[in-house]
Amino acid sequence: MNQKNTNQKNLLEVDWSKIPAPTDDGAANHLAGLTIPPLSLVATDDTSVTLSELPGRTVVFAYPRTGEPGKISLVDDWDMIPGARGCTPQTCSFRDLFAELKAAGARQVFGLSTQSNFYQTEMASRLHLPFPVLSDEKLALTRALKLPTMDVAGLTLIKRLALIIDNGRIAHVFYPVFPPDRNAGDVLAWLQENPA
Repeated sequence: MNQKNTNQKNLLEVDWSKIPAPTDDGAANHLAGLTIPPLSLVATDDTSVTLSELPGRTVVFAYPRTGEPGKISLVDDWDMIPGARGCTPQTCSFRDLFAELKAAGARQVFGLSTQSNFYQTEMASRLHLPFPVLSDEKLALTRALKLPTMDVAGLTLIKRLALIIDNGRIAHVFYPVFPPDRNAGDVLAWLQENPA
């Protein structure tokens, strides 16, 4: 096994009992019922996506930042920041349940972070994602919706959450999300129980 595979495996295999869980700080309480502002974000499939204009049901899961195999974390204590660890497992769980999410009524699925489109495109290719990831590098959507954030190493990162958006309006919010690799399953269960 080469070093790159070992590092990737470490990104996915996490003992969640050793990672501090985020608490519900109320930072997402205002989101349900909000209309998505008409902002365009660049996506990893080289399109520009305006979530407010998408018809039907859209799933958007947001995360602080995915790791890079072979690269060190932003800060030494990344794993001890509640809600920081687990972006790659969360993303892979949405990848693995993509067909089921679509079958349960999600017309579109997107990842969302404040990382650059350049980085996200590499990550989407490496993880074989069947859906685009949106870059909010300029924090336009994050600020417009007042998404919960954390500041780490001088960067503003979105706290982990998932949004169900029906015709441009937020119908449901998953926040806080823990453990991250269970988020897609929780979203799928909600979609199955709440058909559009």
